[in-house]
Amino acid sequence: MTSEAADSAEAAGAIAPAADPGFLQRYGGTIEYVLIPGAALVGALAVFGIFVMLFGKNPLDLYFYMYQGAFGTWFSWQNTLTRAAPLILTALCTALPAQLGMVIIGGEGALLIGALSATSIALALQGMPPLVVQIAMVIAGVVGGGLWIMLSGALRQYRGVNETISSLLLVYIGLAILNHLVEGAMRDPASLNKPSTREIGAANMIGSIPGTDVHWGLVFGLIAAIASYILIYHTVFGFAARVAGGNIRAAKIVGLGVSKLILTVCFLAGGAAGLAGMVEVAAVQGRTNANLAAGYGFTGILVAFLARQNPLAIIPVAILLGGISASGGLLQRRLGLPDASVLVLQGIIFVFVLASDALYGRIGFLKGKS
Repeated sequence: MTSEAADSAEAAGAIAPAADPGFLQRYGGTIEYVLIPGAALVGALAVFGIFVMLFGKNPLDLYFYMYQGAFGTWFSWQNTLTRAAPLILTALCTALPAQLGMVIIGGEGALLIGALSATSIALALQGMPPLVVQIAMVIAGVVGGGLWIMLSGALRQYRGVNETISSLLLVYIGLAILNHLVEGAMRDPASLNKPSTREIGAANMIGSIPGTDVHWGLVFGLIAAIASYILIYHTVFGFAARVAGGNIRAAKIVGLGVSKLILTVCFLAGGAAGLAGMVEVAAVQGRTNANLAAGYGFTGILVAFLARQNPLAIIPVAILLGGISASGGLLQRRLGLPDASVLVLQGIIFVFVLASDALYGRIGFLKGKS
């Protein structure tokens, strides 16, 4: 073999990462974070296809119409992105506290309180310039949702109450408060069949991104996700939060203010979900009513788990889940499936994601082992 041929063979071997144990040791964890959730998603779709087949429907038709309803046309894309906007924000409500080892599932409650707070301030500022009202609505939504989730953090830190249980129960308390006010003190007398507050006014709506039917809530979500990623992975505060999440006792020993970290992160998490509520009022509903309890907060939990609590990964996952939700109407029209069948699929995905959690760190070939 000539020296040139030997050099070529050596170069070919150097660019074969799958055969390089060092490559797998360096990047195996990253590959896992993509491969395992992807496999869970594919498995859930396969099981859902079998479920549909039992009802006499062709699974291939199911997958085709799901794609068409989610991403097949520009109209479908806009519908998907519109639904993804609140999912990004409510997913952050679960993903941010997860950095501290907390499992917060109360994004739905923070969304409702944020919506109620935003509506209240908009109605109180009627007659003010629209920009002033919109800024006040953003602040009110963030503060309302932030304080709501911070309550769960405070209960956990100072009273030892499990944050998962408290945040879930606060969802129902938030829904009860919303219904009480919408059907009582804040009710618009003209809303006969469906109790609602008065409208915030067309001038105070935040409108759509120019050239599209997608509202500005998507931009809010993208900015919040990117800012959360920078905060968690590129600041001293984020490093402290991850240290406390890894070992809270060690964090206390080295002098980290764990209580401050918990309350601040919970406030930011709730603020993201509260902003989602504000967006739903100012971009979609125009008022507060029971339609706001559409389950975005609960779907956000699935988005966060599927994204492995990574704020940047939340963006594509939210778009995917938003697309699945957007395809429900087409599945109903073309296959005769209930519109809520996509909720069954989301439940199956959640089960598969939870089950796949046991696989992390256990796939030998991704560790560079033979």
